[in-house]
Amino acid sequence: MVLVLTGAAPTVSAKPPLHQQIDSLIAAGNPQFEQQAAPLADDATFLRRVTLDLTGTIPTADEVRTFVADSAPDKRSQLIDQLLASPEHARRLQYLFDTMLMERRPSKYVKSAEWEEYLRQAFLENRPWDELVHEMLTVDGTDKATRPAARFLLDRELKSEVVTRDLGRIFLGRDLECAQCHDHPNVNDYLQRHYHGLNAFLSRSYLFKDPKTKLASIGEKAEGQVSFTSVFTNEEGKTAPRILDLPEIPDPADMKDAYKVKPAKNVRSVPVYSRRLQLAEALTGSENQAFQKNIVNRVWAIMLGQGLVEPLDMWHSDNPPTHPQIVKLLTEELQSHDYNLRYLFRELALTKTYQRQSHVSPEAKLPEKNLYGMGLLKPLTPEQLAWSMMQATGVSTATLEGLQAKQRKVDEKKKTKLADDPLWQEETLHTALQGNVTAFVRTFGIVGAQTSRFDASADQALFLLNGTTIQAWLSPSGNRLTARLKKLKQPAEIAEELYLSVFSRFPTETEIKQVSKFLKSNPKYSDQDLQQLVWAALSSDEFRFNH
Repeated sequence: MVLVLTGAAPTVSAKPPLHQQIDSLIAAGNPQFEQQAAPLADDATFLRRVTLDLTGTIPTADEVRTFVADSAPDKRSQLIDQLLASPEHARRLQYLFDTMLMERRPSKYVKSAEWEEYLRQAFLENRPWDELVHEMLTVDGTDKATRPAARFLLDRELKSEVVTRDLGRIFLGRDLECAQCHDHPNVNDYLQRHYHGLNAFLSRSYLFKDPKTKLASIGEKAEGQVSFTSVFTNEEGKTAPRILDLPEIPDPADMKDAYKVKPAKNVRSVPVYSRRLQLAEALTGSENQAFQKNIVNRVWAIMLGQGLVEPLDMWHSDNPPTHPQIVKLLTEELQSHDYNLRYLFRELALTKTYQRQSHVSPEAKLPEKNLYGMGLLKPLTPEQLAWSMMQATGVSTATLEGLQAKQRKVDEKKKTKLADDPLWQEETLHTALQGNVTAFVRTFGIVGAQTSRFDASADQALFLLNGTTIQAWLSPSGNRLTARLKKLKQPAEIAEELYLSVFSRFPTETEIKQVSKFLKSNPKYSDQDLQQLVWAALSSDEFRFNH
């Protein structure tokens, strides 16, 4: 709050909401920014964009009609709050953070389903980000209840070079791989001691496989120091655990008993003092601004289409944020709100910056360098693409209606109301259609570090063109899209239902004429003609991107 002194008693002026502060900083220094920037997207475009970003799928045709017709001045903020409170939002974050943290690695020691459920429950409860990361780095895999959280370390097999690099990339926004054997040759900020300072937290830890249960867990020794030699200069160095340039964390002096469980054959040793446990404290501590700035940058990239620093894991002085004041503001706000990611997603969705059109007329004069003067195109993730296609074709709705019908019979007998519970609906529908999502991930997913680039492959094109899964979704059965189109008589009605279902918007006059021309070219158009019409829409660039 700011004290405003007047002739009378001082008054207190509350600072603007975070989303307004962000917009002010985006426009700072350019008095003509609002006149040059793209206008806000229309209601239908905004609905599709924010539904995809916050829940991972497109809205239904009826949801588009309802939202566009709604005249409430605060309907956008109401929608954002509704989406953030939905079970679908937790599922969306489960997908996003699973991909970010595990980069689509195959599960080896922890079942991926258990890990994904762990993430989903965490986001349903809106657990603080620092608390979640702290848990991932401290559990050792021996407790069944907390074992899923150990996947980050266990499924990397505690391999020193892999874990150290990923700690830097994923949690600090710094790819230190090239600083393992020498100071980074191209990035002055990345030093060999930074890499080995991170490595020192885990250099004593090892993968232990229980000879009886065959389960893998984390053991740790009480001794072992980290030293290194530059292959360029032969200069030798050593370091205790440390996060980048923060102070080293020395081992306690004069410990009489080094172990809770001493090393022995087929025994998982447990030291009294654990360097690994210090990692979580140091990484998520308030002194480590790199951790805070990294997650702010990654959430910004999710919502806005690119990071304030790009690439996301190359944060250094020669590659600074495009808007350092925004990074500072978001970092402070995240800390003051106890690492509440839902708060951050909400405020970004409320900004004009997020809500701007993604296209402008050729003669438009965008702000200099076009930094957030218009919306950016974002390719749909494999999960978004799968759920959006199932939503567009009516598969999701038809499947849920069938599941609800069965459950209502059970509810009637047991005097329950599960069929109408949103959480039950999301979980049950996800279980029923998870196989379809897996097929899309297998075809469209990328193993390893994720990118915002989009390059379609031949396999992906064939999957969309000839895949039996999608062809089955196009069959005119039940209340699926092609069945609904088949019942309509006028081309204009067909065009409207098609565009609302697939593109989440009303068709233009030109598009209505194009659909009409296609149908009138064959007055006795068949089911196959309607399927071709829907398939063409699903395969278009407009559907494949969030815009």
